[in-house]
This record gives sequence, structure tokens and C-alpha cells, in this order.
Amino acid sequence: MSGDGQGKRHWFDDEAGPVVRPYAMTRGRTTSAAQHRLDLIAVVVAQTHTDDPEADQTLSPEHVDIVELCRDAPQSVAELAAELDLPIGVVRVLIGDLVDEEMVHVTRPVPPAELPDESILRDVISGLRAL
Repeated sequence: MSGDGQGKRHWFDDEAGPVVRPYAMTRGRTTSAAQHRLDLIAVVVAQTHTDDPEADQTLSPEHVDIVELCRDAPQSVAELAAELDLPIGVVRVLIGDLVDEEMVHVTRPVPPAELPDESILRDVISGLRAL
């Protein structure tokens, strides 16, 4: 490598500026306590008592973005990842942080095993039509 500095490797994009690696957003963490409950279609809802997330100095800009998006309307984990253009794993860790801080809560979809059988639904429809 030459001593003129041109041989230094920089992580940047000419248009975007410096690139932040995904693990930097999660401070190197790849899991959170709540992550086991966060599948792609789990719905994240901002808590109604949550103060202004921007005033909390412990939150990253990505945390604030998640809370703001969920205030507008409940969002699935997949929707948040797409909207923020972040990997699912990073979004799961960030949501887990917000759950721990009680700034959001997560509602899980009904597992397929607990959904009513199709034949039961057909019987209900038939019964309603008979009324």
C-alpha cells in the first residue's frame, strides 16, 4: 500500500455517504428477549402512553422511526423492514428493544393449528343462509 492514503479502504457510497453496517445499529446483537415472538406477520403497535421518542437519548434513529411508523398505523414486522429498508434480523432486534422499553407491543397472528376447520366455516355459512 502506498503512503498517500489512496490505499485505505473506506466503507462509503458516493451518493449516500458513510455506510452503517447493520450490526452497528443493534450494537452487535443478533437477538433480543422478545425475538422468539416476532415472525414476519406479527403486528407492532405503538403504546398510547409513549412520550416523544425523539426526546429519548437512548433510542437510535431507527428506533424512533419504528415508533413513528407504528403510531400512524399498526405495522407488521415485514412492513417495517421494507419501509425502513433494513434486514429483518435488525428490525427484530430493534423491535425487541422497544418492547422491553414498553414503547410498542406486538400482537401475534393466530397459529394455523388454532384456526377453525374449513368444514366448520362452511356449516356456519350454511346455517346463516338457512336463517
